[in-house]
Amino acid sequence: MPRPKKKRRICCSPTSIYFKPRAVPLSNLKISPINMDELEAIKLADFDKLSHEQGASKMKISRATFGRILETARFKVADALLNGKAIEIITINN
Repeated sequence: MPRPKKKRRICCSPTSIYFKPRAVPLSNLKISPINMDELEAIKLADFDKLSHEQGASKMKISRATFGRILETARFKVADALLNGKAIEIITINN
C-alpha cells in the first residue's frame, strides 16, 4: 500500500488554465495536463530561480520530491512545445 500523498503548499494562482498553439482550435489538439504542484515547482525553480532545496522548503516537501515533480513538469512542457500540444493547468478546488 503506497504512502498517502503529503499536502503541498501551492501559492501561485494562474490567470489562464490553457495555453495552446496559435490558430489551431483546442478541439484539434492533444492536451498535456500540468498539476498545480508541477506549476508551482516550475515557478519556484525557473521563474523565481530558487534552488531545489529552497523550492522544496517553500512547498513543504522533501528536496527529492521537489526534483521529481519538477522533472515531470518540465517534460510535460517540453512535450507540449515540441509536439504542438495544448497545456492545461489542472486546478483542484478543495
